[in-house]
Amino acid sequence: MYQYRAVGKDGATIDCYFSNNRSKKSALKFFRNSMLSCGKPTIVNIDKSGSNTSALNSINKGLDKSEQIMIRQNKYLNNIVEQDHRFIKKITRATLGFKAEHSAAATLQGVELHHMLRKDQHVNANRQTIFEQFYSLAA
Repeated sequence: MYQYRAVGKDGATIDCYFSNNRSKKSALKFFRNSMLSCGKPTIVNIDKSGSNTSALNSINKGLDKSEQIMIRQNKYLNNIVEQDHRFIKKITRATLGFKAEHSAAATLQGVELHHMLRKDQHVNANRQTIFEQFYSLAA
């Protein structure tokens, strides 16, 4: 099972998506959902995954040359995502993997929510503690 994550250049979590496989179809769905919520990026840093490259190339086919997304594949340019992903790996490694997709998705959504609250990415984050933010979202 794979978790797709998008992180902005300032470290803010943009979107995350959980999939059974790492394919062009799932990468394309992730990128389209991310672009619907935050707009089209000008530059995307990705790892050497063929599915990510293929999905971004298919998105670029429908765009004018001046509007296309620049794809940069370099393991060092991807450090912001990898450093942000470290906290999720730290928590999920102790579970030795997940047995079912629904339990993995629920756990990872909770971890992502907690991580976003800790990074003050909530609308009223400047006036609330992390616990107040959590309880306002849960209510």
